[in-house]
Amino acid sequence: MAKDDINAFMGAGTFFTGKLSFQGAVRIDGQFVGEIESDGILMLGKDSKIEGTVNVGEMNLSGSFTGDVVAKRNVTIHRDGILKGKIQCPSLVVEDGGILDGTIQMLKKEPEVQE
Repeated sequence: MAKDDINAFMGAGTFFTGKLSFQGAVRIDGQFVGEIESDGILMLGKDSKIEGTVNVGEMNLSGSFTGDVVAKRNVTIHRDGILKGKIQCPSLVVEDGGILDGTIQMLKKEPEVQE
């Protein structure tokens, strides 16, 4: 994914409390407390500190996240990422050095109905 493909960016040193809904891809490098909801891709940079609930298509974590995650496609915790909480997703990748302190529920994707 190219940098130009990102719909919104919240830089390091910024702080937001509330609810975020988006389409496409969003990158957060600042602090966020609240709810995030999308079918798109949530990228959390190495300086990010997130607390709350996330319901997204995909989540890529390089920073710190505390809370509950539901991802429709996958969750990736990169080597600098720290996740404390619950994850529900069909696919999970934790790179060497990534930290996961919590519970995981991995569900298969729902089969598509053919007519």
